[in-house]
Amino acid sequence: MVMKKVRSEKSRKRLVRKIRIRNTITGTALKPRISVFRSNKHISAQAIDDEKSVTLCAVSSLEKNAKSCTVAKARELGEELAAKLSAMNVSMAVYDRNGFLYHGQVAAVAEGLRAKGIRI
Repeated sequence: MVMKKVRSEKSRKRLVRKIRIRNTITGTALKPRISVFRSNKHISAQAIDDEKSVTLCAVSSLEKNAKSCTVAKARELGEELAAKLSAMNVSMAVYDRNGFLYHGQVAAVAEGLRAKGIRI
């Protein structure tokens, strides 16, 4: 991956972590990569097949017209994504935290996926 020009040192460090993570994990149709992005107000997650470069399904807190996303809402998003994946007969996935620390909303999405039967 190519390093972008970023505004802050914090953003640059996250991108370095993101590149390091993405060099080790890939997703397939049977075991997609679950990529999570967290902004200041919202969170989104998508299941990606890296072999075909296709997004299988996606969920976002923007779809709910909520003013902000909490840990509880992030868990609900994980459960919603798990329901979509189950409908596609997917039972396993690889979790890509996208350079973010694994706590709070990012961890809640993973917990929601596990609660509905997706093995990470």
